[in-house]
Amino acid sequence: MTEQPLSQTVASARAGRTRFLMLGLVFINIIINYMDRTNLSVAATAMAGELRFSPMEMGLIFSAFGWIYAALQIPGGFLIDRLGARVVYGVGLFAWSLITALHALANSFGALFGLRLGVGAFEAPVMPSNNRVISSWFPEQERASAIGIYSSAQFVGLACMTPLLFHLQDAFGWRGLFLITGLAGMIWALVWYWLYREPNQHQGVSKAELSYLRDNGALLESRQNSQQPIARWGDLAQMFRSRKLVGIYIGQFTISATFWFFLTWFPTYLVEYRHMGFIKSGYVASVPYFAAFCGVLLAGFASDRMIRRGISASVARKLPVILGLFLTLFILGANYTDDSTLIILFMSLAFFGNGLATITWVFVTALAPRHLIGLAGGVFNFTGALSSIVVPIAIGALIDGDNFAPALAFIAVLAAIGICSYLFIVGKIDHVSAG
Repeated sequence: MTEQPLSQTVASARAGRTRFLMLGLVFINIIINYMDRTNLSVAATAMAGELRFSPMEMGLIFSAFGWIYAALQIPGGFLIDRLGARVVYGVGLFAWSLITALHALANSFGALFGLRLGVGAFEAPVMPSNNRVISSWFPEQERASAIGIYSSAQFVGLACMTPLLFHLQDAFGWRGLFLITGLAGMIWALVWYWLYREPNQHQGVSKAELSYLRDNGALLESRQNSQQPIARWGDLAQMFRSRKLVGIYIGQFTISATFWFFLTWFPTYLVEYRHMGFIKSGYVASVPYFAAFCGVLLAGFASDRMIRRGISASVARKLPVILGLFLTLFILGANYTDDSTLIILFMSLAFFGNGLATITWVFVTALAPRHLIGLAGGVFNFTGALSSIVVPIAIGALIDGDNFAPALAFIAVLAAIGICSYLFIVGKIDHVSAG
C-alpha cells in the first residue's frame, strides 16, 4: 500500500486555500456553540444554591436543551438542504446567543427550563450545517481531517474556555456569565454572515480550487442549481430502512452520552462529589477536555492517512471509533479511587477516547445518498441529541446521596453498546442506494 500520488498532493497545494478559511469560520462557530452549552454546567452549583434546585431539577434543566434540540434535528436537516448554511447558521447563532444573554434575568425553574428550550431550538441546525459546509468545501480524501479539525473545536473550546468561564462567574456571578457569553455570540453571528459563502458563490475561490473540489467528490451544487427532489416522507423512511445507518445512529447515541456527561454534570461532580475548590475545578476540568481535543485530531488525520495508504474505509473510519469507545470504559476507574490525580487520569482517558470516536460524522457522507446528506445529518444528530435528554436526567436520578458511582457505570454500559453496534451492525462502509 502506498501514499497518495504526488500529483494529487501537488494539485491540492496549487488549488488554493479558501476552503481552510471556511473551516476556520466553522471552528469558531463551534467554540461559541459549546461555550453557550457549557456555561450552564459552570453556573450550576451557584445557580442551584441561589434558586434552591434539587439534583433532579438540575438534571431536568440540563436536559431541557436536548428536548427541542433533538426534535428539530430532522427539520433542521431539511432546512439546510433548502436554505443553505449561511442563512440558517447566521440566524440561529444570533438567536441562541440572544436567548443565552436572557438567562441573566431568570429567577425560577420554569424560566430557566424555557430559556434552555430556546437555546436548543436555535442550535438544532448546527451539526447538519457543519456537515453540509464540510461536504461542500472539502474533497473526500480531506474530509475526515476537516471533520476532525472542526470537531476538535468543541474540545479545545471547552479546554480553553472552561477556566475563563469559571473566572467570569467568580468575577461577575452566574448572571453576568450568561450575559457576557451571549453578547459574544451575537457579535460573531454577524461576522459569520458577512464572510461565509458556498463554493460556487465565493468571489475569493480560484477556478483551480473549484476544479480540485469538483474532481475529488466535494458537493459543490448550490441549492438553486442542484437537481434535488422535493422532500418526501419516503426519504425519511429510507433513513431508517438501512441497517448501516441505524448502526451509526445507535453508535452516535452512545458516543454523545459520554460527551453530555462532561458537558453537564462533570463540573458539579468535581465540586460537590469530589470536593474540589471552585476555581481549581475549572482548571482540572480542562485536562480531560484537552485530552479529547488531542483524540479527535489524531482520529481525523490518522483515518485520512489510512485511506491514502489504500486501507479500506471500513477499517480506516471505524477503527478510531471502536478504539475510542473502548477507552471510554476507563471512566469506571474513577469509582475505585479517591485520589484526585487518578480521578482526572481516568476521566482524561475516557474523554480522549470520546474524542477519537467523534469523527463519526464522516459516516454520514460515506453512507447516505448524496442528495439526502442534510436529512441524513439531521437524523444522525437527532439520535445523538437524544442522549442530551436521557443522560442528564438519568444521572440526576442515579445519584444516591453522595454516591456518583452508578452514574459513571451507566456511561460505561452505553459505551459498550456502541462498540457492539459498530462491530456487528454497521458492517462495510458504502453508500446506501437512493430509494
